[in-house]
Amino acid sequence: MSRFDRYILSQLLTLFGFFALILVSVYWVNRAVSLFDTLIASGHNVSVFLELSILTLPNVIRLVLPMAVFAGTLYVTNRLSSESELTVMQATGFSPWRLARPVAVFGIISGLMLSVLTHYLVPASNATLSERQKEITENITARLLTDGTFLHPSSGVTFYIREITSDGVLRDVFLSDNRTPDRATTYTASEAYLVQDESGPKLVMVDGLAQFFSADTNQLMTTNFADFSYDVGVMIDPQSAPKKSARHYPSWEIAGRIPQVAEETGDSIGRITQEFHERFSQPIMCVVFALIGFAMLISGSFSRFGVWRQILIAFIILVLLETLKNAMDSPVRAAPETWPLVYLPAFLGLAIAAGLLNLSANPIHLRRRMAK
Repeated sequence: MSRFDRYILSQLLTLFGFFALILVSVYWVNRAVSLFDTLIASGHNVSVFLELSILTLPNVIRLVLPMAVFAGTLYVTNRLSSESELTVMQATGFSPWRLARPVAVFGIISGLMLSVLTHYLVPASNATLSERQKEITENITARLLTDGTFLHPSSGVTFYIREITSDGVLRDVFLSDNRTPDRATTYTASEAYLVQDESGPKLVMVDGLAQFFSADTNQLMTTNFADFSYDVGVMIDPQSAPKKSARHYPSWEIAGRIPQVAEETGDSIGRITQEFHERFSQPIMCVVFALIGFAMLISGSFSRFGVWRQILIAFIILVLLETLKNAMDSPVRAAPETWPLVYLPAFLGLAIAAGLLNLSANPIHLRRRMAK
């Protein structure tokens, strides 16, 4: 690469890193807040929150990387244009195609980064995250050991402990079970203990009252008990535990065995085919984002009002390409043999970038043809 190419590339990579850091921080904090509220409310400590938050980072980076590429390209191109550096290079004989070479290299580098994420890091983090979420979901004991708070370990179940003593005694326990539509059961006890046996965790309540209300007969029955054992394992909702999906497999485990992966995960062949090919199309979009941002800015004529119009048009083009990409998901999932549609937005974006560069290279010729 020439010194000019290295200079442009270094500027692009620097601003790309800056915007990526900002976007990842904003997006990650936004998701971490809701995750923090959910975990802490369920009785888990901060270490679990930190672990799950770190596991979500690769997917967050995957989502914001193309946006950071676009923002970095716009900023660098606008600065080079406003400081007349691009004008000087064009005066020395550099065509728009030649000027776009370091931008294309930048797009390829960012695409390679995204490839590492989509093919390995994101599937690995998703698989680990799913396993940890499954363990947390099944760890009903940790979710119940929170005093002074009404907990809802599963749909229709409410649990409350006034106090947990240092020796593990649960004081003033309230348990409401409304999972059966026409029957509500409420247990109150002065003391309770969480014990573990071969069949799972049990809540042993001492000196309490059981109330059974039937909606059919509109009757309430009460029973006092000296001790009563309640199987808290039934509170675990089997549907709440994450299931293994194609997003947990690295790409080389999917290639050539899509039907086997579909059988293992329960997903359709079309969904797995779309997921597999999307991992290859996403890195190409990094090149598209970089080239469209650059080509749109240098294709416009000088204006004292700045380049906001070109930036807006480039943004609209990329939004339309993303909309088209999302629209291609359903046909591919319905008919796996139509998988080339996954790459349609990426190659259409490359064609648009090429057209904009051609417009910049031949503005007078094109205007004359349009005038005719």
